[in-house]
Amino acid sequence: MSSQFILLLLGGCLITWLPRVVPFLLSKKVDFPKWLNDFLAYLPLCILTALLFQSILVYRQGQFPAVKVLELIACLPTFAVAIKTKDLMKTVLVAVVTIALLRFIF
Repeated sequence: MSSQFILLLLGGCLITWLPRVVPFLLSKKVDFPKWLNDFLAYLPLCILTALLFQSILVYRQGQFPAVKVLELIACLPTFAVAIKTKDLMKTVLVAVVTIALLRFIF
């Protein structure tokens, strides 16, 4: 590999990393008003919900969205574990294992 490629790769990593990390670092130093903190508390839930629906629904132009059945079935035990434990690691583990087993069986 040439040194030019390595510099380009490191520069790309830095440019990708900076806008993702710097806002978190800056937000630690700023005291936001309560209403803004309350609003920002909903962002992770909204983002995860959008990602969930994106993975469950199949979009085709001119048609109503179709549901991926295996992914929908995998949501059931995942939701149960998420509600019961409120532990993200256990929830993700159950989701991955469930979808892997369903894809292996079907």
